[in-house]
Amino acid sequence: MHDTSVVQCPYCGERNEIYIDFSGGQTQSYVEDCQVCCRPWQVRIVIHNNEPEIKLARSDE
Repeated sequence: MHDTSVVQCPYCGERNEIYIDFSGGQTQSYVEDCQVCCRPWQVRIVIHNNEPEIKLARSDE
């Protein structure tokens, strides 16, 4: 079980590391800004058997 994961920004394509809060519940949804281009994305995390499934979407979609 890792508490960080590397994701790709849906705007600029750069890799970003995000924190996974396993104590935050099985389904989590929040907005986070890209560490490179500063544009906001919608983060959705679903945790199954201590494995996170991460989906990112542009916040303007």
